[in-house]
Amino acid sequence: MLGVSPLTDQQIRTAFVNLSKGAAGRVNLPADLDERPWADLDYLGWQDPKAPARKYLVVERGGRVRAVALRASESAVGRARKTMCDLCTTVGSVALMVAPRSGAAGQRGDSVGIYLCAALDCSLLVRNLRSNGTVVMEERLTSEQKVERLLANLDTFISRVLR
Repeated sequence: MLGVSPLTDQQIRTAFVNLSKGAAGRVNLPADLDERPWADLDYLGWQDPKAPARKYLVVERGGRVRAVALRASESAVGRARKTMCDLCTTVGSVALMVAPRSGAAGQRGDSVGIYLCAALDCSLLVRNLRSNGTVVMEERLTSEQKVERLLANLDTFISRVLR
């Protein structure tokens, strides 16, 4: 199930739901957009090369692109720990990330926390295209079922940011 089509810089910048237009214009986008394995991605995720505590997720659902800015919680800066990712439910190097809510709630300081794979490679992990080097718990789910679960968890997270 393809979740993200190749995206342009402009599509990404205008899709941020929890950044001002000015802040979205200053986001350091990945330099390798053309080289991403788009056919295997359910979301585009990257870490800001100039600010390692900042990460970004971009999803495409129902013909709409949504982008979310995240930052590592103060306790997680520089430290990922072995725990379960809230998106792909893989145990590995995971960090607690915090996303400001969109709109007035975010301006008041409301945020949503989520444990995410530090490399933001959930799509590749659930398809068994990448290993995170940890012992994998046996699941009886197919790759397609794991992708469906990832998408459902991603949609839930995006909905929480938009509330």
